[in-house]
Amino acid sequence: MKPIETERLVLRNFRREDAGGLLAYLASPVASCFLSLTLRDMDAALAEADRRAADDTQIAVCLKDSDQLIGDLFAHPEGDTVSVGWNFNPAFSGQGYAFEAAHALFADLFEAQDMRRLYAYVEDHNVPSQKLCERLGMRREGLFLDYISFQNDDAGQPVYENTMQYALLKREWGASCKQQAQCKFR
Repeated sequence: MKPIETERLVLRNFRREDAGGLLAYLASPVASCFLSLTLRDMDAALAEADRRAADDTQIAVCLKDSDQLIGDLFAHPEGDTVSVGWNFNPAFSGQGYAFEAAHALFADLFEAQDMRRLYAYVEDHNVPSQKLCERLGMRREGLFLDYISFQNDDAGQPVYENTMQYALLKREWGASCKQQAQCKFR
């Protein structure tokens, strides 16, 4: 992928050198949807960094001044629609990085790649991601009850989670950009 720069961040392909950063937040994922990505050690992190480096749909989010990995985005195309998502190191939360990164990705998907629609799945207990979706101009399209299980209970039975779907159309993005006056990133 062609790197995307914002005021404070660079969105780029993963590199092997990102393994330590991946391990920092995937050793103990905060969001249950990322439990299957849990990394046990640096060897696993190196393998995951290598796997992601070969995949343009996996996007490293790095601090512009140090190239430190602070999180990641994904953008899985399905024709003119893209499934998007994010996972950030909790040590960097509360600083607006997730919004800045996702906003830049949305701008690229809509404006440079001419995508028609973006959507994201968010568990009903993941309030920070719900707020991020809303801040990005996404609207809640639905709630899927007992939709998916990422873990089992003590008896080995699946724990099903309720999942919300958020979406944004290109024409809605345009209207949202006019209100925000901040759609273009360098």
